[in-house]
Amino acid sequence: MTTAWEAPAIILSARPFGEGGAVVHVITRDHGRHAGLVRGGTSRAQSALWQSGNMIEARWVARLADQLGNLTGELVHPAAALAMEEPLALALLSSACAIAEATLPEREPHPVLFEGLVRIVSRLVYGAAHAMPDYIRWEAMLLAELGFGIDLAACAVTGAVEDLAYVSPKSGRAVSRDAAAGWEDRLLPLAAFLRDDSAASGAEDWSAGLRLTGHFLERDVFHGHHRAVPDARLRLVDRVMG
Repeated sequence: MTTAWEAPAIILSARPFGEGGAVVHVITRDHGRHAGLVRGGTSRAQSALWQSGNMIEARWVARLADQLGNLTGELVHPAAALAMEEPLALALLSSACAIAEATLPEREPHPVLFEGLVRIVSRLVYGAAHAMPDYIRWEAMLLAELGFGIDLAACAVTGAVEDLAYVSPKSGRAVSRDAAAGWEDRLLPLAAFLRDDSAASGAEDWSAGLRLTGHFLERDVFHGHHRAVPDARLRLVDRVMG
């Protein structure tokens, strides 16, 4: 008796294994982050398919449910190749895949995060500027899914819901501009697009957003489990800020 599933997936990583094979991690809506052995995955014929960020139709088969199993796939959207045309897009895609692989428990479904990642990959076709706000909102969503949500509903000091401009690095709660007076250098700037999807944004806003989500990712998710933030995210921050 075998166990199997077939589903749309995004490739998170592919690492050589054995004679020409690869262990590939993908993420799907209903199966979460999932690994499988791709036979011939590092061959010239297949290596382009198993690039991080590509969207595929994946099929996983194993004799027992807890085995690594065998993975095959058909390309749906060549996101990795398209991102090669723009360094910032490639840095964003690499960071998203690295963060998802490093933080999500194996085989635990997170449909909201999968759908958010699909949106990011799809919007990269139009350039990194179109996808960056979605990516930073996705990091905030990931924090919430892991139990470390940032509370941007109202000011932690006054309860006001208008003119929220900062976030407390300790509590993760928003602070209004008036309440933050004199304490600005101890708070994290809040980019408007994190509260308003229609707000315009640029490099300065992206830097603020990455600094905000990065603070809590580093403190609560990575350092809290004695792990380092993935290099791919550090490279994304450097590219945005540079």
